[in-house]
Amino acid sequence: MAAQDLIFGVVADDLTGGVEIASLLVAGGVPTEFRIGVQHGEPEFDAAAAVVALKSRVAPVAEAKESAAEAANWLRRRNPRQTFFKYCATFDSTPEGNIGCCTDLMKEIVGAERVIFCPSFPEKERTVYNGHLFVGRDLVSESPKRHDPLTPMTEPDLVKVLQPQTRHGIGVLPWKAVSSGAKAMARIVEELVDSGRPYIIADAICDADLEALAEFTADWPLVTGNSTIAACFPAIWRRRGLLDGHPAPKRLGPLRGPGAVLAGSCAEQTISQLEEFRKAGRPVLRIDLREALSGEDPAAQALAWTENHMGEGEFAIATSAEVSAVNELQERMGRRAAADLAESVLARIAVGLVERGLGRLVVAGGETSGAVVNALGISRLAVGPQKRGSIPIAQGDLGRPFGLCLKSGKLGPDDIFADRLQAMEKGEI
Repeated sequence: MAAQDLIFGVVADDLTGGVEIASLLVAGGVPTEFRIGVQHGEPEFDAAAAVVALKSRVAPVAEAKESAAEAANWLRRRNPRQTFFKYCATFDSTPEGNIGCCTDLMKEIVGAERVIFCPSFPEKERTVYNGHLFVGRDLVSESPKRHDPLTPMTEPDLVKVLQPQTRHGIGVLPWKAVSSGAKAMARIVEELVDSGRPYIIADAICDADLEALAEFTADWPLVTGNSTIAACFPAIWRRRGLLDGHPAPKRLGPLRGPGAVLAGSCAEQTISQLEEFRKAGRPVLRIDLREALSGEDPAAQALAWTENHMGEGEFAIATSAEVSAVNELQERMGRRAAADLAESVLARIAVGLVERGLGRLVVAGGETSGAVVNALGISRLAVGPQKRGSIPIAQGDLGRPFGLCLKSGKLGPDDIFADRLQAMEKGEI
């Protein structure tokens, strides 16, 4: 392989997912470049893999397609051996998009004849069986995901979820074939492609299934799914000698300075994490966004509140709310406008905190993370390795090193906020 070629080029539909897949690649010993947003100029960097994290998951379809195509074409300048489209384990999307429509474009760009869709994350009990998505024992439509304010998942059959988003036919690679090995999978895939169904939802209920699917698709030009199947590729590349000559990823150092949490996710897990943070004795400010409709300035009020806390340890500011409050705000403003309000408030707070000397920041929520990082003007991150059962940390450049942990609202143990702030301070993973 030529020195300038990439082994792996990733387009992620949100920032937290992009950081997650980058951290798993780094943990697998793969030097990985991480960029945020659509890139311009030549992709000049020394790495075996590159991740471009977009904010396209809930963007208007035309905008999502444009950014996905630009990211994929930018990566193609480095001739990646394989392109990967990363989305959420719960297949977050709507009938309009944006998984199917973005995959359609990438399929054309890389010249793929067939594409696998593998969202499963068995460790977090997100699994696919008979083409249906489960969260634990429940279908996704019976899980809290059905209440997601932006991408409510009310249909568990992923064929039905994906079909309105794409012009291509869709089939299922059943667990019986996945668990039987490459020959069984190849037979089913050929039958599906020959019958006009090149988009293939893969069943996977355990890590062994992901490993089998990764081995099976390691030479496919385009693979899509969650970060967990991507985490299986480094071992394959190493076995094939593709990583020979690449240096080990660099370690992140410790960071000092005040630490804070900004939470915009309304996921039940984030609500629990905020409560755990509060019970541990750390101050938590809950912002009621409904007050902004009456002329209040919640960002300015929150920054005034922090004046008494910046030098006294870590604190949290949250727009996270229970389902009833979210529904009320959406009824008054509309779903997208309500989300935009939450993101803009937290982004303004982030900028104000950095101006006041903040050194470490945990952000809960994929869309919130994108808004915050964009407001801070960060377009490149050094990402640390994934620690099993936790959330990775990263560092950006604000004229000084700045610590970040960008967390999906649904993930992480209850004590994740304090744990990640301390990890940044100590230089741990």
